Amino acid sequence: MDNQSAAGCYIDITKRHTFGIPTRAMGWQEYGSVEALQALLNDLRSRNVDFMPIGQGSNLLFLHDYRGVLLHSAIGGVELVEQDADNVLVRAGSGVVWDDFVAYCVASGWSGVENLSYIPGEVGASAVQNIGAYGVEVCDVISCVEAVDVMTGCVHKFLLDECAYGYRDSIFKQSLRGRYIITSVTYKLSRRPLFRLDYGNLQQAVGENPTLQSVRDAVIEIRRRKLPETNELGSAGSFFVNPVISRSRYDELLRRYPDMPHYPVDETTVKVPAGWLIDRLGWKGKSRGGAMVYPQQCLVIVNTGSATADDVAALAADIARSVWETYRITIKPEVNYIG
Repeated sequence: MDNQSAAGCYIDITKRHTFGIPTRAMGWQEYGSVEALQALLNDLRSRNVDFMPIGQGSNLLFLHDYRGVLLHSAIGGVELVEQDADNVLVRAGSGVVWDDFVAYCVASGWSGVENLSYIPGEVGASAVQNIGAYGVEVCDVISCVEAVDVMTGCVHKFLLDECAYGYRDSIFKQSLRGRYIITSVTYKLSRRPLFRLDYGNLQQAVGENPTLQSVRDAVIEIRRRKLPETNELGSAGSFFVNPVISRSRYDELLRRYPDMPHYPVDETTVKVPAGWLIDRLGWKGKSRGGAMVYPQQCLVIVNTGSATADDVAALAADIARSVWETYRITIKPEVNYIG
């Protein structure tokens, strides 16, 4: 892929984010090494040009054209760093496609990420978003994260405890937002299968005598059934984060809605599926302009072909408002609005 940049003019980046809404940026630059990234950052800083890292663009909503340069990692490679009788440490470049990494781990017999199969994006984004699915979060297996300070160009290694991981959250989304660009992630995986099948209908889908591959296959089949392929309908996958509420608040709601599901978080809080809240309010298939709530999964907002960013944002706001008015629960976008 050729790097593209042009001062004073814009390039089309519509195909570089999964919503497929027409968008432009001042430039697009790829880097294949830490040294190349450091040189690129030095150049952009010297010219006072705005920039932003981007992966596969699977969790972004551009509200308008981006007045800066998008930086994409082409740092690849998966390396076995260390192993013992029980575990392996595996280091992956930030530009490795996430699902390719999962497939590699499953084929190698390394357990820990099979439940995270078929999540769009790249390795670098996995550590920023703390991606999760079917009872597993990527922070469960992260050992350390290596990143470049955009101000100084220095490389910093963040140990797990320094990353401040929370539900779909990390220090890279909070106090260090925009300060570091991730270049590699090291994961600690088990050499023996450690199955997590008690979330949703995964156990039923996998059946008896599970293997890493059968779990991966089941997750892929479920996700394909529930989520649209982005080459057919533009979307950002699940649009909303499942809200976490107090147990006392959940108990109050349960008296009114006896079928309300939940997943314990700790002794005082529970997670309520946002999809259940939205579905119960009848949002499936409803639209705003060219944006529509996906009929097969109401957590997803799709571009039917003519959606604008305003259509998507307005529909999301309408959904969140109705959830609040009915349940007094706030649901927040998982998608990052780029404005």
